[in-house]
Amino acid sequence: MPEVAEILRQVRRIELRTEKLVSSLAAGRYRSAFRGQGMEFDEVREYASGDDVRAIDWNVTARAGKPYIKVFREERELSVLLLVDVSGSMRFGAIPGLSPRAKLALAAEAAAVVGVTALRNGDRLGLVLFSDRTETHLPARRGRGHALRVVREVLAPAGGSRPTRIDHALDELGRVAKRRTVCFLVSDFLGDPADRPALKTALARAARRHDVVGLRISDPGEAALPAGSAPLVLADPEGASVGVFAGGTAARQRYAAAWKEARSATDTIFRAAGCDLVDLSTTESAVTALERFFRQRRRRVHG
Repeated sequence: MPEVAEILRQVRRIELRTEKLVSSLAAGRYRSAFRGQGMEFDEVREYASGDDVRAIDWNVTARAGKPYIKVFREERELSVLLLVDVSGSMRFGAIPGLSPRAKLALAAEAAAVVGVTALRNGDRLGLVLFSDRTETHLPARRGRGHALRVVREVLAPAGGSRPTRIDHALDELGRVAKRRTVCFLVSDFLGDPADRPALKTALARAARRHDVVGLRISDPGEAALPAGSAPLVLADPEGASVGVFAGGTAARQRYAAAWKEARSATDTIFRAAGCDLVDLSTTESAVTALERFFRQRRRRVHG
């Protein structure tokens, strides 16, 4: 685990880089992409021709003897929650000549982008770090110090080599989020295939109440086995198992097919739940990918 001083230096570097690049998100793309997340009661007024009859307040109407409707206004702040996977596979990366950083470092940058943007918009930000259990929970708050703590927690989390259970994280969302929340689910989504039905159910349930956006973290070193015919010794980063696989074209093809199938399965689960899934790579800035997503989503929301 990095020393405390090095963690603080990383947090500061991420903050400075994010502050410089995130202004366009805070200027409106982020806010308009998630408009209408919650409505709060404002007043009642007399019904007028053209009003939605579903908004009629029947109690007031009965007392007044003429129809009145409830008027709502959009909540001025969003409640934002980061669910960040800190299982063993998220420590993959930082491979010389292939990927510049570990997946967890990219997750921290994505957390900084969301955190700084939420801070500038006056929104509340919370954090849940998870593996197959909840490792850390920071309740939603405002403030620069809180946003920086979120980044620090992602950079140096507990979790170690524990496995992934994303359905547990989504169940935790239901427990800690008492109001409609914009939830950024940050993970590589490389869990056990046997857990996919539970993930599908949990995501569909969460999406009925919250706006869940998946941020899929990947590294180019995961997509293909290295070329060559020598046997490969592969260790499971989320367990004790070690496998020896024969090298050669056939092994690489089987691996590539399994990688493609895993990503396709995640795509299908998010699409079925009606949730967005954004791809982030360790070779690309998180700001670039998120700005592109906010721009596309803003167009979709506004038509």
